[in-house]
Amino acid sequence: MSDSMQARGLRFSHGTRALIDDVSINLQPGEMISLIGPNGAGKSTLLRLLTGFLMPEAGECWLGDRPLNDWPREPLAQRRAVMRQQNSVTFPLPAEEVVAMGRAPWPASKSKVVIEEVMHITGSLELAKRDYRSLSGGEQQRVQLARVLAQLWHDDGPRGWLFLDEPTSALDLYWQQYSLRLLHKLTRNGRFSVCTVLHDLNLASLWSDRILLLHQGKLVAQGSPAEVMTETTLTRWYQAELHVVMPQEQGRPQIQLRA
Repeated sequence: MSDSMQARGLRFSHGTRALIDDVSINLQPGEMISLIGPNGAGKSTLLRLLTGFLMPEAGECWLGDRPLNDWPREPLAQRRAVMRQQNSVTFPLPAEEVVAMGRAPWPASKSKVVIEEVMHITGSLELAKRDYRSLSGGEQQRVQLARVLAQLWHDDGPRGWLFLDEPTSALDLYWQQYSLRLLHKLTRNGRFSVCTVLHDLNLASLWSDRILLLHQGKLVAQGSPAEVMTETTLTRWYQAELHVVMPQEQGRPQIQLRA
């Protein structure tokens, strides 16, 4: 099961304002893709369209050989998981039970082993018995990452598409690096794919196979970090004074604000 995802001519508006304007993309298995762009560019809206949580006014999204809306609920949940910016829990619940929610589409027989595995690799196993509501914002994000990985975890590891909206927003530098390095490593199996909204351009550059740059609802650039993250492109669309350097040892752009 290594399905590609396609969006064809997506349009979505709020009132008279076009939030997504004729966007077409092709997402291949085994990729780590970052959606970037200024505030209001349409990144989160596009993510919600790609995952089926919003219905486009025009165009459609395909997963594998059929439109996203034609997938039965359970098989879709085993192929596509979503981590939103806000994931509140209003009642007492241990962190491990929040992670267990990700196993809803699966038989219960192997869930305990999977839950322990994903909490271990996300660095959240030590939080398993704690009340989710008592955790810091960063700790909650790590638990939520374990939850969506549990949802896509098969007998041979993760498969399918994981969509994330600012998954590092509450993490400190160590856990930003740890989490994105983990996701990048998991995608190397060729069966697991990640599409994430990121505000931090350097994180996007460091860990992405491909960058999609949005501006006012339009896809204005796409390609490798080196292709998209040039001074000319970023200055044009972000309207900020930037300096881009390309360290020889990494081969990935580093973005600096000019003083």
